[in-house]
This record gives sequence, C-alpha cells and structure tokens, in this order.
Amino acid sequence: MPTSYYPHPIIAREGWPFISGAFVVALLVQIFAGWLWALPLWLIALFVLQFFRDPPRVIPALAGAVLAPADGRIVAVDKVQDPYLSREALKISVFMNVFNVHSNRSPVDGEIRNQWYFPGSFLNASLPKASLENERNALWIRTKEGQDVTCVQIAGLIAKRIVCHVHPGEHLARGQRFGFIRFGSRVDVYLPLGTKVHVGIGDKVQATQTVLAEFH
Repeated sequence: MPTSYYPHPIIAREGWPFISGAFVVALLVQIFAGWLWALPLWLIALFVLQFFRDPPRVIPALAGAVLAPADGRIVAVDKVQDPYLSREALKISVFMNVFNVHSNRSPVDGEIRNQWYFPGSFLNASLPKASLENERNALWIRTKEGQDVTCVQIAGLIAKRIVCHVHPGEHLARGQRFGFIRFGSRVDVYLPLGTKVHVGIGDKVQATQTVLAEFH
C-alpha cells in the first residue's frame, strides 16, 4: 500500500491550513471588532470547512466495475481520441461544483504506468475545451486484466491547485483516495471502446459509490 494512502479523516488534509486560517481570522476579527464584522468571515470559514470534507465511501463489489473518481454531475459521455494514450476511447466527464466533495479516488484497481502534468488555463470546467486547455494531471492506470484507463484531474474556473499523491509504479485500489482539486473542477476518465456505460449526461454521481461503467 503506498505511503500516500491514509484512513479517511472526515476533513481532507489538504484543507487543514485553509480551515485553520479562516477560523483564526474570523476569531480575531470577532475579538477586536465584534461579531457583526466577524459574521461574514465565520460564514466563509464554514464554507471552507464543508468544501474540504472527505467522507468515507463504500466500495461496490461488482467485478469489472469502473467507479466514479469524483462527486458531481456527468457532463460528457463521448467516443473521442484519448490524447494521452493515442487511441480511440470512451470519455466520461464528471464536473464538480464548489459544494461537491473534491477528494479524487481511483476508478479501478491497477498499476500507474505513467503520469502527465500540463499547466494551462482556468476555463469553466464544465466546458468541453477544458479537457485540453485547462491545467490538468493525467494518470495512466492498467488493470491486471490489461485494461487501460486514463484518469485526468482538471482545474476549473477558480481552482488553483491540483494535488496528486501517487506516482508511476504505484498500485491503486478501487476507491483509494489519490488526490484533490481545490475549489471547482472536473475529472475525465478515458476507457477502452466496448466498455458498457452505466451513466448519462446530467446524472449526479458520488465518488467510489457510483458505477460509471463496466468492463466486459
């Protein structure tokens, strides 16, 4: 098990500095200026706290299942060219708004064969062109059955940091937490042609608990 894995702490570790900072500022303003001035800051602190929540998830037992890598809404289910593995593939895209859980989890069991990071723009992550123009981090995961899956973290309009804790050569388990995107974003999953898709445009999904697709 990679050292980057850790038991679910309810609040994501990536958020601890932001949460503590927001609460300290709100408390200082209340002490020195009163609660009326501090009230908006307390509301901001509560928003930051809810944004970094990281609840545990139950992993479905369905063999061959491809699990949702993020909470959010399906904005794309298309046959496309996988820009990372240069193949035709099925792309399923999950858009996360600021009220979704932003912890990212592996869609499959497998070995990380490669990783690519690209600096880029911060367009609205729900737009199709965000897949190729925004800042992004891609993982190539190969299952023990030989299925290739590309999982791509994509920064959004106000997302300013993609966090990925894993590296090529490590093994990911289905549902294992591997990263985080701060403040609005998207995750694309590229799957082999012939994969049976279980979701459609507009569906709401939950990371790990929702089955996006199934290998034959």
